[in-house]
Amino acid sequence: MNYWPTEDKRRTIALLVAFLLPFLAFSQTTPTPAENGTLENASLDDIVKYALKNQPSIQQSLIDERITENTIKNKLADWYPQINFNYNFQHNFIVQTSIIGGNPVKLGVNNLSSTQFTVSQALFNRDVLLANRTKNDVRLQASQITTNNKTDLAVTVSKAFYDVLATMQQISVTREDIVRLERSLKDAQNQYKAGIVDKIDFKRATIALNNTKAAKKSNEEILTAKLEYLKSLMGYPKEQALKLQYDSLQMEREIFLDTLQNAEYGSRIEYQLLNTQKKLLDYNLQYQKWSYLPTVSANGAYNLNFQNNRFVDLYGKNFPNSFMALTLSLPIYQGGKRKTNINTAEWQIKRVDLDIQRLKMNINAEYARALSAYKANLIELLAQKDNMDLAKEVYDIIQLQYKSGIKTYLEVITSEADLRLARINYYSSLYQVLASKVDVQKALGQINF
Repeated sequence: MNYWPTEDKRRTIALLVAFLLPFLAFSQTTPTPAENGTLENASLDDIVKYALKNQPSIQQSLIDERITENTIKNKLADWYPQINFNYNFQHNFIVQTSIIGGNPVKLGVNNLSSTQFTVSQALFNRDVLLANRTKNDVRLQASQITTNNKTDLAVTVSKAFYDVLATMQQISVTREDIVRLERSLKDAQNQYKAGIVDKIDFKRATIALNNTKAAKKSNEEILTAKLEYLKSLMGYPKEQALKLQYDSLQMEREIFLDTLQNAEYGSRIEYQLLNTQKKLLDYNLQYQKWSYLPTVSANGAYNLNFQNNRFVDLYGKNFPNSFMALTLSLPIYQGGKRKTNINTAEWQIKRVDLDIQRLKMNINAEYARALSAYKANLIELLAQKDNMDLAKEVYDIIQLQYKSGIKTYLEVITSEADLRLARINYYSSLYQVLASKVDVQKALGQINF
């Protein structure tokens, strides 16, 4: 019996497999770390992008933009015709009586009912006119506030990232020192057992090893706190591990910066924000001047009136009426309020001009301060690099001389401490340079999101 499928069956199976294959592949797809809300081996760019997406303060700024958009739509809605409907029913227990020609006459009936359709259209209204003219600048202001918050967050996150790396590098240095000290301790033990040296070298090696282990433990605790701070800036889940990825050589290549640049006020988001604020204040001044103009609107209504002494016959007959009107409203005297409001609006513009002037001075000072800090840190970094190379060379020489019996163990310990300090100072200086470079870029307005 032939169990091999026929040509039609094979074609059917092939089509079925082709149809199911995408679903099978999809079901076996493993979500990426980003989909799970976590990062693996995160670089600085990954950290900043994650923070800009997940930090609650940035999400609040985006929500504020949506609220602003809805507020604009709410204000502009007053330009459209306003249509309303009213219904009223009234039962008179005692109908009003008037004396006409000396005789009492009842005016009205026991039951009254009316329905009213009204429509109004604003022709000139300074409130809706202001909303229409300022809508784009109001949107821009909300967007600029978000950009300002993102810029501040990116700078803060970058500095926190470098601070974590500095502590991680210190732990790495002490870890290597522990290996080296353990080896030195073993050498000291062997020499002591062989009677070459006394037990002082052995004890000194133990003390140096214990101090280095304590320093490593202390830095590990500090690292935990700094990582939690970085997580809080990012909006990163507290229970998830955060692993950073960095390349020291690449960072060394990124330390240099063009120090001949000049601060451009227009590239700073704070300056742009103040200019937008001034434009809105100019609109506000025009708005206050419009208070001398009348408010004009068109109105119309159609009323259905029902009257009858018997409730069951109330809606049997209608007495309708309708009208259309043009309304012009002009306040003649308000006790000087309009003039006062105009003066206030003018002073607000002058005040924001001073804010812009003060910001320019602050930007100049901020740039000078950031640039001087960068230059000082760069000089320190270059000096620490030379010191690290020299300390490594001294340690290697003294280590050989100690094994040859020329140098004492105290000199070995001193050279080890100098080497450890030189390496720690170098990496700390490296991250200080990168952090100060971020300050310079912010002062120049080169960090914008």
